[in-house]
Parts: sequence; structure tokens; C-alpha cells
Amino acid sequence: MNYTLGKLYLYDAEQFSEAFPLCEKSCSLNAGEGCFYLGVLYYIKLDDQQAGQQAKTYYEKACGLNYGLGCNALGFHYEDGQGVKQDYQQAKTYYEKACGLDVGLGCYNLGLLYGRGKGLRQDYQQAKTFYEKACGLNFRDGCNKLGQLYYSGQGVRQNFQTAKEYFGKACDLGMQISCDNYRGLNEKGY
Repeated sequence: MNYTLGKLYLYDAEQFSEAFPLCEKSCSLNAGEGCFYLGVLYYIKLDDQQAGQQAKTYYEKACGLNYGLGCNALGFHYEDGQGVKQDYQQAKTYYEKACGLDVGLGCYNLGLLYGRGKGLRQDYQQAKTFYEKACGLNFRDGCNKLGQLYYSGQGVRQNFQTAKEYFGKACDLGMQISCDNYRGLNEKGY
């Protein structure tokens, strides 16, 4: 599809004018990924309220087409109040849909909502559940957060060996701070 070519131009300002019609065409053909990237183009390239509304519109269409990154982007908009009234329950709803579509970032963001108690009752057990799913989807931040939970004993019994295992997986997935944490626990004999 044309949106793939559009993705190549997303971060090249000179190529923006070429990417836009490709993503627009793809979205008009009901390709969720094309709608998502069209929303991204509006979001990162235009700095006004109307652009934020356009981004939201295309994220909604992508999410409606079951493209999970579109759902996650909507969750982010509602969590931060970007172009919409801040609404943590709406953010939760969209993150849940993204997570249900196996988007690790959506699971991770849902875990953060619960772990921080942002607009929801703080619940480390729920946070752990969503970090586990994110980690299972090889989303390194989810593995790192699990390591942190086990290291600190938040919502779980403190277990340095388990923390080390999760830090190790996040390290294997390319997260340097997790490599450092893994090394530190290894040096302490865990």
C-alpha cells in the first residue's frame, strides 16, 4: 500500500508534502495504518488546535479499523488533554483496546495509569498485569517496569532474582538502564 512509502517520509521535513497524500490515499482506502500515520503527520508537523483535532480524527478512524497504535494515540491524547478535555477513563478505554490488539505500548501505558494512580485508583496488581502483557509482547519498557516492581516490592513480594530476570529481558530488547540494573544485581550475587 502507499502508506508504507508515506512512513518513510514521516521524519524528513522536505518529504512531508510527498508523505501526506500517500497516507491520505491509504486512509481513504480504510487502511488503519495509513490513517494512523496521517494522524501522526498532523500531530508532528502542524502546531495548532485544528491540527490536533485532525490528528484525533485520524487516530479515531485508525482505532475504529482496529489498528492498535491509533487506539494508543487516542489514549495518549485523553491522558494528556491534547486537543480534547483530559479524561483518564477515556484514556483507559483506548489503552485497553490497544492492549487487546496486542500493542505492547498500549499495555504499558495502561500499566502506568494504574501504577501512578493517574485518574484511577492506584493498583500495583493491575499495573503488574499490564506490564506482564507488554513484556510478553517484547515491549522492553514493560519488562523494565516489572523489574522495578520486583526490585522495590511494589504490589509484589520483593524478589531480586525475578527483578534481575525482567531487567535481563529488557536489556536483551535494547534498554540500557535495564542492562545496568541487571549488572548491578548480578554483582550483588542475584
